[in-house]
Amino acid sequence: MIPFLKQNRLLSFAFGFVVLQVLLAGFAPLLAPYDPFNQVMAERMQGPSMLHWLGTDQLGRDVLARILFGYRTSLLTCGTAVLIALVLGGTLGMLAAYYKGWFDRIVMRLMDVLFAFPILLLAIGIIAILGPSTWSAAFAIAIVYTPIFARLLRGPALVICESEYAMGARAIGASDARIIFAHILPNLSSVLLVQTSLLLSAAILVEASLSFLGLGAQPPVPSLGLMLSEGRNFLMLSPWPAIFAGFAILFLSFGFNLLGDALRDTLDPRLRGQEA
Repeated sequence: MIPFLKQNRLLSFAFGFVVLQVLLAGFAPLLAPYDPFNQVMAERMQGPSMLHWLGTDQLGRDVLARILFGYRTSLLTCGTAVLIALVLGGTLGMLAAYYKGWFDRIVMRLMDVLFAFPILLLAIGIIAILGPSTWSAAFAIAIVYTPIFARLLRGPALVICESEYAMGARAIGASDARIIFAHILPNLSSVLLVQTSLLLSAAILVEASLSFLGLGAQPPVPSLGLMLSEGRNFLMLSPWPAIFAGFAILFLSFGFNLLGDALRDTLDPRLRGQEA
């Protein structure tokens, strides 16, 4: 990764931009100027000032503090969701490619059923069963993105399963688990890196949408989508909470999307050949 960062300015910028936002979320308790839950009604709906850099919301809570902790909520929810989808969907995709036959057909048809539903509609349906909460949103997003990882890894895994080194490993008696995780999975690492980054970007928007609809993080938990939803009711009186929450969602999603595009351009040998 480090040599690529030195050679590719876009990748360096995207990586630094994402790391900066992750650090802001990680060190939110140290960086936040106020308690994000502290309500000071005498200071509600104030604009940006030296006392409150991004202003205050309708309950007098500091917007900057809530955005920093909102970053934590979004990254934790989406990171957990994409990790679950990666493990579950990636494993199903590789197993389907390796065993083929009836197992492949059953798994892929199940993935097709999930693909038949619009992403947001399926997530809302799952949360309707589980009840609105941060972890329900994470689980719903994980289920939504599982078929994407399964489809994504199955294609290249089918090619790798027919390669000479995979067939050679099978010929000398290597176990199925060793072939899958020692020979197939490492050759899918570049695809996993790119797609994970891109899906994190999309998951952030889905999580913000669910929170905006009241189906994700519940008050008083700081959430960027929830801040946007609450701020829309006071746009004429104080638009700052909604504006800054919207920009925070934009920057967070943009960072991971840019990182995914930069990784794809760097790791794809066909694209590197076009640049040369």
